[in-house]
Amino acid sequence: MKIDFNNTENAFISKTDWEINKAYVLFKTISSPTIVKAGNKMLNIALGIHFPINWAVKPTIYQHFVGGETIKSCDAAIEKLGKYNVKSILDYSVEGKEDAEDIRLAFEETLRAIENAGKNKNIPFAVFKPTAMGRSIVLEKASSGEEMNEQETAEKEQFLDRVHQLCAKAHEVDVPILIDAEHSWYQNIIDYATNTEMANFNKEKAIVFNTFQMYRHDRLAFLDESFKMSQKGGYFLGAKFVRGAYMEIERERAEQKGYQDPIQPTKEATDKDYNAAIRYCLERIDNIKIFNGTHNDESTQLMVDYMCDHKIPKDHDHCWFSQLYGMSDNISFNVAKEGFNVAKYLPYGPVKHVMPYLLRRAEENTSAQGQSTRELDFIRIEKNRRKKA
Repeated sequence: MKIDFNNTENAFISKTDWEINKAYVLFKTISSPTIVKAGNKMLNIALGIHFPINWAVKPTIYQHFVGGETIKSCDAAIEKLGKYNVKSILDYSVEGKEDAEDIRLAFEETLRAIENAGKNKNIPFAVFKPTAMGRSIVLEKASSGEEMNEQETAEKEQFLDRVHQLCAKAHEVDVPILIDAEHSWYQNIIDYATNTEMANFNKEKAIVFNTFQMYRHDRLAFLDESFKMSQKGGYFLGAKFVRGAYMEIERERAEQKGYQDPIQPTKEATDKDYNAAIRYCLERIDNIKIFNGTHNDESTQLMVDYMCDHKIPKDHDHCWFSQLYGMSDNISFNVAKEGFNVAKYLPYGPVKHVMPYLLRRAEENTSAQGQSTRELDFIRIEKNRRKKA
């Protein structure tokens, strides 16, 4: 079965003409590196001096990429997507908070999101960002094996306990939980925590998921190692795949500190390992639950082809496709229309707190392999199609 990724009528079936026109203006704007750079600078200054930005951000970039400020305010977006067989994953997208009170609030909010997912058939997963659950310096030291003082050691244990509580809650309400990947220098402690919780909660089914960033050249081997560990421990492996989002930062840090660059030498090498990882899991589908988090047509079609060729049911619970809210609707809606499992990452949170997430989306869309040109092309085609209809 070949998915028609160019079917814009279906891709934008949930959008009104007004929403299509707004999206066109937005992607046209953020396709300009000059505008994005200037805009980011101004927004960071505004945030720094507590200048009100809601009036400018909320009706534009925020509304396109974010579900709302609270769990409840995301209901409309969740219901709208659900009408077209596209599920939602509520992602509390508050990043980079180092204060103990902010970390506590993020933990409590994530618990609420997990409980909410357990009550809503349109929310098949929960998710959290590990750096929201502990100070970055603690995660870095715990990952490198660097000596920690008494306070830092206590914080490390508190981080591990928070991860345990979130996974326990997910198990209690029977909702799989995705543990996002981070910068490589935080990842060892995250992998340790995730593997520990998989052993605790994945005995009957895959509840806890690790995230494999395939732009790292060591992740294919780590996937094999993780699977062998799960087999030995008698539990299911939950595996979420992404290409990765921190390439420039990873390379700069490796050069500055004089260690081996953890990133693949080329995009082609990343694509090769990504697709190999998807195949690896599909070949072991009875024991691995796959979350294919991609905006890439080829990696999507590869999984569709394998499932069809090997008579894996389209709605098999071990096979999921996912894209970010506000992007790649040509994949999400066209794959969902054919009956496959699809879920959108739906960020939420107060405007000023989700700005780092939004600025990253804007920057991604201006990069050489960004989405903006592609998104613009699809929106333009759909605008013309509707004019003629």
